[in-house]
Amino acid sequence: MTCGGCEAKVKSSLLMLPNVAEVEVSKEKQSVIISMDKHIPLTRFQNALGQKYSITEMEHTETLEQAKSWLSTYKPILLIFGYVTAISIITATQQNAFHWVQAMNVFMSGFFLTFSFFKMLDLKAFAESYAMYDIVARKIKAWGFIYAFIELGLGIAYATSFQPLFTNIVTVIVMTISIIGVLQSVLNKSKIQCACLGAVFKLPMSTVTIIEDALMIAMSAATLFIMRG
Repeated sequence: MTCGGCEAKVKSSLLMLPNVAEVEVSKEKQSVIISMDKHIPLTRFQNALGQKYSITEMEHTETLEQAKSWLSTYKPILLIFGYVTAISIITATQQNAFHWVQAMNVFMSGFFLTFSFFKMLDLKAFAESYAMYDIVARKIKAWGFIYAFIELGLGIAYATSFQPLFTNIVTVIVMTISIIGVLQSVLNKSKIQCACLGAVFKLPMSTVTIIEDALMIAMSAATLFIMRG
């Protein structure tokens, strides 16, 4: 690669391949860093580039590079998950007993408050990104703005134990609607940005987003089941 045009051509050619999430090209280093949703053989990259450019594996293994790339991409969510989980465990551990419902309430409160905070930093940008894949926001543009405030409200509700039955039912409904659009995007392999942390962090739509939504649904459903018992 000798110029910016070469960089752009290499990047666009590689991004066209299925399961390629992100490509960073540097003509100075004569290198390409590729983030993949799943492993892609080196030969497929070479075929996409044609004969003008050649691509070879660096000394370190592809598996290690993929792991580093994955950790770098999802570092914000992993940190949030770690912090919220730790606080939930500490709060729910009292007198050598662990209170599961309290732990789940603290966990969901922390997640909803944190996620709504990042959405509020640029509410318009979040609403625009959310409308690209959410089944409701596609048809009702205002839903993206409303959704951020629903998350804020749910975070406060879980923190204050406000009407637990109502709060958990709303969570199951809202998160179930949300996960439908996420599933469609992931199954269709759409290369769009996940809006879970607003427009601050550019996270790709992936199975991580599905797990995140499914976890909230599962916790709310489990709490409702325990309340019935």
